[in-house]
Amino acid sequence: MIHGIRTTARCIAVVFGTAFWAYISPNDALAQDAPGTKCLAGFADRDVSPAVGDEQPGGYGKSFHRTFHDACKVRAAVFDDGANRAAIVGLDALLIRGATVAAIRREIEAKCGIPAANVLIAASHSHSAGPTGMILPGEYDNDDPLVQKLAYEMSSTASAAYLKKVEAAVVEAVCAAFAQRREARCAAGFGWEDKAAYNRRFHMRSGLTATHPRQGNPDIVEPAGPIDPQVGVLAAWSLDGKLLGCVVNFACHATTGPGGISADYVHYVEKTIRGLMGDDVTVVFVPGMAGDVTQVDNRSPYQIRQFGEISARFVGGRVGAEALKVLLALEQSARANIPVAVAAKTLHIKRRAPRPERLARCREIVQKDPKSVDPTEWTFAKEIVLLAARLKREPVADVEVQAVQIGPALFCACPAEYFCQYGLEIKAGSKFPFTFPVSLANDCIGYVPTEEALGPRGGGYETRLTSYSNLEPTAGRQIADALISLSGSLKPGPVPMPDPIPPFKDRTWTYGDTPPELD
Repeated sequence: MIHGIRTTARCIAVVFGTAFWAYISPNDALAQDAPGTKCLAGFADRDVSPAVGDEQPGGYGKSFHRTFHDACKVRAAVFDDGANRAAIVGLDALLIRGATVAAIRREIEAKCGIPAANVLIAASHSHSAGPTGMILPGEYDNDDPLVQKLAYEMSSTASAAYLKKVEAAVVEAVCAAFAQRREARCAAGFGWEDKAAYNRRFHMRSGLTATHPRQGNPDIVEPAGPIDPQVGVLAAWSLDGKLLGCVVNFACHATTGPGGISADYVHYVEKTIRGLMGDDVTVVFVPGMAGDVTQVDNRSPYQIRQFGEISARFVGGRVGAEALKVLLALEQSARANIPVAVAAKTLHIKRRAPRPERLARCREIVQKDPKSVDPTEWTFAKEIVLLAARLKREPVADVEVQAVQIGPALFCACPAEYFCQYGLEIKAGSKFPFTFPVSLANDCIGYVPTEEALGPRGGGYETRLTSYSNLEPTAGRQIADALISLSGSLKPGPVPMPDPIPPFKDRTWTYGDTPPELD
């Protein structure tokens, strides 16, 4: 379904450090009474840190938090043009499932009137965050005892109590941002950071593709996919010049693991921006298409730390610094009038199914003591058994794609760990000058690789068939085409150029209009 679309007015932007300057008088800034011509923005955040001892999602088995590093947060931005309202929410979490999103959206609409369909909630994919998944409580209650044991006792499972905490915090943050809306000037732009993230998949001499073949491997031929070095920024300033908050978009797995409960490198993105712009600035982080992109440089010839505190600080500091540079360029460019619009559609995508003989073999394997079987073989046998159970009730996945427009900026969201190549194609196919692809938004359908990755010369971790990742090979193309189509249904707010200067009637500056003086 395509939701109501309305466009208005104008917004200012920056591209690769080149600013388009536009003058707006104080009277223009305040004269915004007509519907669809206001620019109101509000930001808020809330703590959603799990407790030490809670499950730590991020793998296919059980793991638990032992220490605390930094707070996990939900950060919310609300934009209102006088006719339409939208919320963009960044959540420090591995993922968020659709049932949780639906409950949050209903509550937000009931409490502050933002239409449920106009709420975008994206998980940062921090592997050091709280237990929001991968499996939901009760998800396998109608399956046989073996499947239930594999799901609840041997897999990463969400906590019902923690999900309630997340639901409450997201609703509270969005409603607080809504209540704190004030007249604002907004701007969007791109920075460039190409040293913090790397594609983790490689074509190998064997003719196949491998994920993380590891440093020094002589069989590496070349990367099997790109990165997206753009750092997208959307920001809002009050009419008196204070930065209210910003949304930052970057494509890289949040897997640096600084140690303990953590927002991962997102913590340092926030810290870097706040260092100059103020500790009360809300930094909403939404991840780009990073299904095959991480901080690990598999081709580095040096012994460098690619995980831990140093790595988290390196990635977050560099991304945050680039976002900060964009903010400084945008500060005097922002405009007061922006259109807000949302379009969305639900796709129905088939799942891949294991062969019956493979399922039978996997059921045999998982009934053995895991210590007596190769751990990789046991883990993925477990996943095949869980997938077979899931297919009985969900042979087709409902996949929501969503486009949220704020002026000339467009957030193109899907619920996948989506390959970077598709994100670049969505940017290329969009008419918007600033297109920010957003992954793991509004649900989680696992990895969605390219068709090439699932072809004869493909392979790698992301293409394994699991209860988490199992959509048909054309899923990625279907999602990309749908998002490009949605972008075409919306009209970008124009990027204004400054008014031309009047004809020159003055004289050269008298201090500088002199010949050389030698005595």
